Amino acid sequence: MSRVYNFSAGPAVLPEEVLKEAAEEMLDYRGCGMSVMEMSHRSKMFENIIQEAEADLRDLLEIPDNYKVLFLQGGASQQFAMIPMNLMKNRVADYIVTGQWAKKAWQEAQKYGKANKIASSEDKTYSYIPDCSDLPISPDADYVYICENNTIYGTKFKKLPNTKGKTLVADVSSCFLSEPVDVSKYGILYGGVQKNIGPAGMVISIIREDLITEDVLPGTPTMLTFKTHADAGSMYNTPNCYCIYMCGKVFKWLKKMGGLSAMKERNENKARILYDFLDSSSLFKGTVVPEDRSLMNVPFVTGNKDLDAKFVKEAQEAGLENLKGHRTVGGMRASIYNAMPVEGVEALVNFMKNFEKENG
Repeated sequence: MSRVYNFSAGPAVLPEEVLKEAAEEMLDYRGCGMSVMEMSHRSKMFENIIQEAEADLRDLLEIPDNYKVLFLQGGASQQFAMIPMNLMKNRVADYIVTGQWAKKAWQEAQKYGKANKIASSEDKTYSYIPDCSDLPISPDADYVYICENNTIYGTKFKKLPNTKGKTLVADVSSCFLSEPVDVSKYGILYGGVQKNIGPAGMVISIIREDLITEDVLPGTPTMLTFKTHADAGSMYNTPNCYCIYMCGKVFKWLKKMGGLSAMKERNENKARILYDFLDSSSLFKGTVVPEDRSLMNVPFVTGNKDLDAKFVKEAQEAGLENLKGHRTVGGMRASIYNAMPVEGVEALVNFMKNFEKENG
């Protein structure tokens, strides 16, 4: 069977050449006679894999020396608790709620202190990013939290909020490595890797060193303390070895593709093809205000639930998979991450054009 165009929001499409390379190495990694899946995480060979992965990521993002890179388990959702446990010294934090994941993070933080919702776009089903130029930042806030790209709703912060000197913490799960980023503007940026980087089962957290201390909330488990993992180079316990290996391959692919500036250009081109069609279509319409549109996740609707369902079914039959919108919003959503080729977006637009002719 030939490969489909996979528009899933995560676990998501991976570069075909990376998958082929992993397949070739599945039984015997570089002549060692075993798979990376079977390899001791304490072996010299795996040590090289994790160190090279980190070096390539640092290279891609130009991560400053005073930031640690942690390969952690528990996904982005575990960070919702880990962040307040490690950072809420004053038991106060400010949250900007622009979607379901930011809302969940804000709700989780309430278990550990006062989590203030200082801005939200819930009033219009998270279809825009609120103005964050002059927010009521709490004077004693330990940090300000955002979800930078909202996978479900298709919005993206094009400009970071003015945190008035407070530490910015950002969940970048669905825009991770899609464009260049100035890491020094963040205290922490982290993301689940299953959307734009690798297979499911891991989160990468990039943390400024002054935020990694022994001064955590009482009762914080050893495994949920940043310092535990930072001191052990992400090897305190058995890490997700195979996922780290796969992410490392994707980092090499990104470098080969020309790095993050080249990816941004490529992603803007793909998104433009789809948004231009949505803006000119009489049947389909995008659900996000144009200035806040994500390059990665594009939600759209016909306005008719039955027609939406028909579209998803027929698209699947045409080899365009996972276009159903998130269960909380319905409609359709095309996730067009780094590894989605432009041909996939063109195939989707052509299919939409034909569907519109037949059903418009």
